[in-house]
Amino acid sequence: MRIIGGDLKGKKLYSVRGLSIRPTADRLRESLFNILSNHVRGALVLDLFAGTGALGIEAISRGAEFAMFVDNHKSALAVIEQNIRSCALDHRAKLIQGNIIQNLNCIRFYRPAFNLVFIDPPYSKNMVKPALYNLHHSHCLEKDTRIVVEHSVSESIPEDLLSFRIDDQRRHGKTLVSFLGYMI
Repeated sequence: MRIIGGDLKGKKLYSVRGLSIRPTADRLRESLFNILSNHVRGALVLDLFAGTGALGIEAISRGAEFAMFVDNHKSALAVIEQNIRSCALDHRAKLIQGNIIQNLNCIRFYRPAFNLVFIDPPYSKNMVKPALYNLHHSHCLEKDTRIVVEHSVSESIPEDLLSFRIDDQRRHGKTLVSFLGYMI
């Protein structure tokens, strides 16, 4: 697994051993960032279910100002920390342990507010809706925030979700990527 573009292009990232964490494939990550191109530079990124931190680190490599990584698994947190250090991003990244499904009090009222969010929960475990619900109630998003949700094609994005709207969806094999907008 490597950084696809930007200042850190080609930098190898560490991964979690085993199948408990499913990092976003390089090809899919490249596609995501091609779609998001003008939303990344200067962005304040929130990477939920961060896994290896690849999405947030890729965003920083491509010009995002800052990324906050949230995950609940100790093995993932250790790998994210290792990747942040190996990419020398300590001053542009923050790592938080938090159970995204229970709540996002760990980032509640974080300022400045985030304007680009990645959500990549374990597939087919019905975690998308509670993650979006808790994200909305964290009060840490700017108006017009872009949210990218990577999920199984069998798990749909609910259409009755508070201030979120589905702007686009792209299928990549068994993965569906939903691009949401946030309207306060």
